[in-house]
Amino acid sequence: QVQLVESGGGSVQAGGSLRLSCAASGFAVRRYSMAWFRQAPGKEREGVAIMRSIKGSTLYANTVQGRFTISRDNDKNVLNLQMDSLKPEDTAMYYCAATPRDWVETISRSDYIYWGQGTQVTVSS
Repeated sequence: QVQLVESGGGSVQAGGSLRLSCAASGFAVRRYSMAWFRQAPGKEREGVAIMRSIKGSTLYANTVQGRFTISRDNDKNVLNLQMDSLKPEDTAMYYCAATPRDWVETISRSDYIYWGQGTQVTVSS
């Protein structure tokens, strides 16, 4: 049974950092393409970053490029998202997602079939 559990959210001031983690069970993170999405109140869920199964290739949304880093720990079976230089507009519920596909072209919500419950990130100015 596939399960994704996010952790690491919290409240931080603008310019600060947070590290989100997504603990996976039921599959090996290195064999799946995985992603982080976020959803702010009243807005659509948007893609933040992906890590493809093939070679751990990554792709970031323009809004977070250079500030966020996606990574995975194969031994712990965890997907991480290091978020630096946080801005108030980064405030959202952050979700981890996974697909058994080894390659996804873009950060598209429709590519993913497994989702976590989310962890809240709040950035104050």
